[in-house]
Amino acid sequence: MVELQIEALGESHQRSPIENRQSNIPLFIAFRVLFNARWYYPVLAVLFQDFGLSIAQYAMLNVVWAAAIVGFEIPLGALADQIGRKKMVVLASSLMVVELALFAFAPLGNPSLAFWFFALNRLLSGAAEASANGADEALAYESLEPDQRAYEWPRVLESQMRWQSAGFFIAMMIGAVVYSEGAVQTIIHTLGLPWSVTHHTTMRFPIYLTLLNAVLALVVSLKMREAATVTRTASSKAALRDTLVTGLWILRTPLPLAIILGGFVIDNIVRLFMTMVSNYYRLIALPDASFGVIGSGMAVIGFFTPQLARWLVGRNPMRANFAIIAMSVMIGLIGAALALPIYGLIFLVPIGAAISLNQFFVSHYLNATVTDTRLRATVLSFRGLAYNLAYGVVGILYSWLTHALRNRGTPEMVFGQSLRWLPWYFAVTVGMLAIAWARLLKAEHSKVES
Repeated sequence: MVELQIEALGESHQRSPIENRQSNIPLFIAFRVLFNARWYYPVLAVLFQDFGLSIAQYAMLNVVWAAAIVGFEIPLGALADQIGRKKMVVLASSLMVVELALFAFAPLGNPSLAFWFFALNRLLSGAAEASANGADEALAYESLEPDQRAYEWPRVLESQMRWQSAGFFIAMMIGAVVYSEGAVQTIIHTLGLPWSVTHHTTMRFPIYLTLLNAVLALVVSLKMREAATVTRTASSKAALRDTLVTGLWILRTPLPLAIILGGFVIDNIVRLFMTMVSNYYRLIALPDASFGVIGSGMAVIGFFTPQLARWLVGRNPMRANFAIIAMSVMIGLIGAALALPIYGLIFLVPIGAAISLNQFFVSHYLNATVTDTRLRATVLSFRGLAYNLAYGVVGILYSWLTHALRNRGTPEMVFGQSLRWLPWYFAVTVGMLAIAWARLLKAEHSKVES
């Protein structure tokens, strides 16, 4: 079992090259926790509204974010394979510091200015995601002994996802509390301090905490060690060549293409829903103060699903495991569309479980298909490209949908009506995936037999 032993990192200078590289495993886990457990997540959608943005503008900002990832994903993934994965992870954490600084000190009182301010924030955030996507995972995977990867990598994923869930649990609990003016004021009075705060002050507290995460992520990334033993040299021609070679390999190889298709069909609709989840909480009549508690409950689900995922990987074929995720998402979306007051929380469980299962399955199956380790980060970047391209498309479609429904009542009513369209969209995309998989897996089977 891979353990998070951060205290051992200071001893890396006494280790062999292999042991030095294996120290990347706890650093990879720490980086993922700090990079992804963002304190403002339980109030993300309403936080943007606090700055004066509409739901449609918020949806378009998510499109900007996804477009930035799509634009940077492949070039940066290929660059990681050329100049080294560690440098790209350091770049990702550096960009995270800048984008969080912009978010933390964004101006109030001018929604138009705020929109463009956040557009720059989303652009840098997307670039940070693109820099990390593939590079951190490839760095960790290549740190394992080649003959142990099939056995150890699922354990690394399980450990990483559990620590990440623990990070989410803490961030969701505390993030929602420090966002609430009333909760912060109560804490101040309890401590006997003569201070008073306004919502305009406390709304930024979750952002400040996430900025601290970014600084710590930068420190962690600087401690990582390049896992590959080959000498890397930066070359735009080599990066372009590797990108083309990798893209053609994915298109010509049925199994990795099927894995990527399955992953992004699940990912885009789940991510769309989860970015709007604070609006859903309000729709089902939950108080703002409960958002963090609910988010923490979702993190607890993520703590247990990795073990389930590892069990399913050892028990079921890939197609069956992706079918389980699809059914879980469909149940959640149909239930959420009912918008049942309070009891609607039940339907977040299958959606939340689907996030962890999809992440685990795609990483496990896709890494196992990559035979040329020199191109691993580029392959994983194509995965990220597919995910975010699909997310950008569904974000545009959702923005159009909410714009078309804008005259049908309050923003809350418009949001509630928009949820009814999500199961239909998912049913269509899953149907298309089933057709594509039937052809791809048949081609893979024929390839193996020949």
